[in-house]
Amino acid sequence: MRIDSASRLLASRCVLFALAFLACGLVSFLPAAAQTAPAKDLLIYSIDVEGGQATLLVAPSGGSLLIDAGWPTPDGRDAQRIQAAMQDAGIVRIDQVLITHFHHDHVGGVPELVKRVEVGEFLDHGVNREDADITRTDYAAYLKAIEGKPRRIVHPGDKIDIPGLEAIVITADGEHIASVPGVKPVPNPLCAAEPKWELDTTENPRSAGVLVTFGKFRFLDLGDLTKAKEIPLACPRNLLGTVDLYMVDHHGFNLSNARAFVDAIHPRVAIMDNGAHKAGSPEAWQTVHDSPGLEDLWMLHTAEDSDAAHNSPAALIANPAGAATDGVWLKVSAQADGSFFVFNPRNKMAVAYPHK
Repeated sequence: MRIDSASRLLASRCVLFALAFLACGLVSFLPAAAQTAPAKDLLIYSIDVEGGQATLLVAPSGGSLLIDAGWPTPDGRDAQRIQAAMQDAGIVRIDQVLITHFHHDHVGGVPELVKRVEVGEFLDHGVNREDADITRTDYAAYLKAIEGKPRRIVHPGDKIDIPGLEAIVITADGEHIASVPGVKPVPNPLCAAEPKWELDTTENPRSAGVLVTFGKFRFLDLGDLTKAKEIPLACPRNLLGTVDLYMVDHHGFNLSNARAFVDAIHPRVAIMDNGAHKAGSPEAWQTVHDSPGLEDLWMLHTAEDSDAAHNSPAALIANPAGAATDGVWLKVSAQADGSFFVFNPRNKMAVAYPHK
């Protein structure tokens, strides 16, 4: 049941922390000792990098994947926030870093990250395709930062080796996977009403995106993929099936999140990695919010340039307007049976999503 207000949230959830505690109540606030998930959980951190992306996955095996590294900042802010999530997850190195594309807010943090964190391998879609000075500069800085380190160019259908997980590249360099193992493509009736979207010439449609499966749990992150490249994944047939957790494409910009695509993947829960004054567009927010079967739409920030009707309840926002500090992540703990919960450290609230 979709949550439309904080009061409905407080009146409709029973929070369970498997093996840590059983608490029957409408919402439970986790004691400090219960904030570390059991070792059998897949951990996903949507790290607040102020409207860029940095998403850390840590498998029960300890294997790790970081999707993007945030912005370049003089003080290494985003690298420090990534390190904080690593510490919470109990890891000291990152096995693989996937750079979805070569925009400032995704690849810019790599030079500072490699100064602080050991990385086993870098993955990306290949060469920069955007004719813009800033993107060329960021791409050159990325290549310089990873010089001498293992690097692999990924293509649709490639596997990313994370022990205990199945991670498959869905999109890369403007191409997409022809089929997903174990998924039977089905016709999508929404395609007929979907407008024809023009392809932009930025790095966004070149994004390398992944589908990560842990038992019955499925997580989709397609970077900043835009509508013209989302639609071939869903039309005329849905190639991806449904997902449990969707990292909202492109931070919730209107250029992404086509209705025929979002409704086809049918996410149970979505996380929008927007900034206070970046993305979180009302149209994209509404499309995701109205997707059939969506239970909750979480946000890293209040979208301050939007309105109350197009922001999630405050309890589901990691960094609300007027907060004394930013930098609060959203933490997902998923189990192989498909159940998971989302934890907001700001208010110590966890919402459970039982397996179906």
